[in-house]
Amino acid sequence: MSDETPFTPRLGRIGDQGRGSGRRASRQLRRAIAKLPKATRPAFTGARSGAGRAAGTRGLRRGCHSRLDMRRVVVKVHIARGGRSGPGLYRAHLGYLQRDGVDRDGEGGVLYDRDCDKVDARGFLERSEKDRHQFRIIVSPEDGARLGDLKASTRELMARMELDLGRRLDWVAVDHHNTGHPHTHIVVRGRDARMRDVVIARDYLISGLRETAEDLVTRRLGPRRALEIAQARVSEVSQDRWTGLDREIDAGLEGDRIALGEASGSGARFERDLKLQRLRHLESLGLAKRLDERSFEMKTGWQDELKREGRRSDVIRTLAAEYTQQRRFVSFIEDLKPDARPVRGLVKAYGPEDELRDTRFLLVEGFDGWVWHVPAGAVDMAAPPHEGAVVELRRTNATARASDRAIAAVAEAAGGIWSEDIHARHDPGSKPEYRLSLKRRLEGLRRAGIGARLATGEWQVGEGFLERASAHEAQRAGGVRLAVLSWAPLDKQARLAAETWLDGVSDDEASCSKRLSEARTQRQVWLRQQGHLGEGQDRLSDDQRARLRAMELTRTSAAIAARTRREALTLQPGEKFEGTLEGRVDLGAGRMAIVGNAKAFTLVPWREALGRQLGRELSIQRTARGLSWSLGMERARGLSR
Repeated sequence: MSDETPFTPRLGRIGDQGRGSGRRASRQLRRAIAKLPKATRPAFTGARSGAGRAAGTRGLRRGCHSRLDMRRVVVKVHIARGGRSGPGLYRAHLGYLQRDGVDRDGEGGVLYDRDCDKVDARGFLERSEKDRHQFRIIVSPEDGARLGDLKASTRELMARMELDLGRRLDWVAVDHHNTGHPHTHIVVRGRDARMRDVVIARDYLISGLRETAEDLVTRRLGPRRALEIAQARVSEVSQDRWTGLDREIDAGLEGDRIALGEASGSGARFERDLKLQRLRHLESLGLAKRLDERSFEMKTGWQDELKREGRRSDVIRTLAAEYTQQRRFVSFIEDLKPDARPVRGLVKAYGPEDELRDTRFLLVEGFDGWVWHVPAGAVDMAAPPHEGAVVELRRTNATARASDRAIAAVAEAAGGIWSEDIHARHDPGSKPEYRLSLKRRLEGLRRAGIGARLATGEWQVGEGFLERASAHEAQRAGGVRLAVLSWAPLDKQARLAAETWLDGVSDDEASCSKRLSEARTQRQVWLRQQGHLGEGQDRLSDDQRARLRAMELTRTSAAIAARTRREALTLQPGEKFEGTLEGRVDLGAGRMAIVGNAKAFTLVPWREALGRQLGRELSIQRTARGLSWSLGMERARGLSR
């Protein structure tokens, strides 16, 4: 006891229960809590904002059915914003849904609604032309073929949706049978029967609508039997796409490795064997490496490769249905090496890539006879080339946008943070519209997993922003650059009284393609007949080509002037013209934009960025270096030259 530290106890008053000391401790605790940093609330996402947020009890409709017993239904939703091109955008989508070849008999799709089996699209378009947005929905039941006529199930789904949202919707639908799974396209107006804007909670669009559709199909066909579930699981083993088994394998990874342990019970052994067979299939695809009998190491990015292969399989199925004779010739331009020679050829056809967004991939028939698939990201869908146009395809390296470089420069000076106020202080000459466009760009990148939005309204850009944004752009376009060499078809160029792309084709290039050589020969024969080529001359001189170009431009301007009863202007250096971007016209020398006002118009070279500016006011000025473009009264960044 002598080694212990002595202490003297302090006794309290007799009868003291410690209440005062408890209150003192409580006050000390509250003071300590008050000194802690305030927890920031997460940024508002709107996931549960809007109609449908109270429909969370819909899961109770399953009754005793588990998620595994439910009939599976794929539901995709896209909110289309009308903007300035609202009526045209909505009209194009309905026309695309009714195209030939989508019906059960190979005919065009027929629109229907809650009451009629055949409705006129014009009435729906007239009602929705001023809507700010519309909802586009694809409903694809896995057992759609067993449902028979999809109209009854679609009407029941929309009635349930109206019940969940608490309002009557204005909608039309069309059934498609041009793929392996029958599916339904539904278009819902952005306004209800009382002309109020329809706002639907994101949670309901992402999961609620799918759960409702699965519940309805399960009620019609009954729950999936154990044998059906097992067959569906087994069918995923050998598929060259992202499957549910891959999702389970991804969840069980430790780093980049997975080890399948012992399993007790027949059900556990069945699931383990399925994963083991799937891993062996992935090994055959080069996406996994076997370490021992039950352990595998996954290749970096194996998930993305499977998803990409699934999209390619969808393309091949579409081509097999519409272009059967060309299926074995189709190659993917994304497979070319970056240093490969550019591919030149003719636009052959379009195919649907995303029916919700109306994006389409392009088929280009090269002069060597091969047909190439071009992803929708490389095509300007606002002004795509027509069938027969001459195009050039090449692989491109990842490059950052000018807007991304501007964001990175401001964020670097502000410690990795960007906001409109910070940008205004860094670049006082920037316009509010420009800063708003940068904010929208950051929001788009955030959805792709690049950058983060803070609760303060600022953006955390982070290191490597430019590299990630560049890679994102390259991935969107598949790393492909499409350039239109001639908007006029090859056979039309042979006898066109204008300068054409054929006039500049070299002997070496023409000798590599029989079709191109024949077209060039026809062009030379026609030029001699018209007196443009003399004896011993096989190519037009620069002066002759300039004369033909000027003749075509004058002829086209005169035709437009006669039709519109306006004056045709040719801008001289230093002159300025203000008008509306009315449209475009394709000439032998290239595409021209028509900019005009009530009294006059002018034709100027087309720019790719103008595709989405039709109907907007423009200001053009001819300078010594070319044309300077302005949108409205403010200079438009990215359109100047």
